[in-house]
Amino acid sequence: MTSIKNTGNTVKVTLKSGVKISGGDLSEQYDSLQFHLHWGDGSSVPGSEHTVDGKRYPMELHIVNRKSSYNGNTSLALNDSTGFAALGFFIEVMSGNSTGQPESWRNLTSYLANITEKGQNVSIAAGFSLDDLLVGVDRTKYYRYLGSLTTPACYEAVVWTVFKDPIKVSKDLIDLFSTTLHFNDRTSQIMKNVYRSLQPAQQVWTQSIKASASTTCFSLSLLLLSLALGQTV
Repeated sequence: MTSIKNTGNTVKVTLKSGVKISGGDLSEQYDSLQFHLHWGDGSSVPGSEHTVDGKRYPMELHIVNRKSSYNGNTSLALNDSTGFAALGFFIEVMSGNSTGQPESWRNLTSYLANITEKGQNVSIAAGFSLDDLLVGVDRTKYYRYLGSLTTPACYEAVVWTVFKDPIKVSKDLIDLFSTTLHFNDRTSQIMKNVYRSLQPAQQVWTQSIKASASTTCFSLSLLLLSLALGQTV
């Protein structure tokens, strides 16, 4: 990771070049560009952009990736229905009375006090592994569908992978996002409810067969999604 920024509508972490994803029935390799988060109002008002059986989680982390074959050309990727691959990870409150856990999330949230205002950007210390933020997630279990970016102009250019297992984070760290950051300067509103509203149902694929009125699921032989994240980034 190189830096963390308050964009005025989320927290975005830029990744070093060389981080890639592949497998998981993706058509080819993708370059990882950045990750950002969506949240509601702390742990009390959930703010994930995806829901499962009507359940909305407190937060959601998105890793944004672009097809490696486009060699950094974003315009080409935006005109391809699978030009980007987005990885979605639910975040829920850790059970018990734990505080400051896990350590990787305590490290990440320690930077929030330095980016309270829109446009503020600070470097991330070396040795921080993105892989550590995804603790507890079985990357062989996920939902898959074709959709759009969730920020304007919402291009229909994304193959979405939403993992079934949530990342468990202590309540105090989740609450920091909606109590520390501002939409503009420190006189502006605290940054809350930064998620897109639910969109019309999409056709979704997963490992198990399940059908409902709004979603049709098929049984696919989905491969392990390989994230080259073991190194510090």
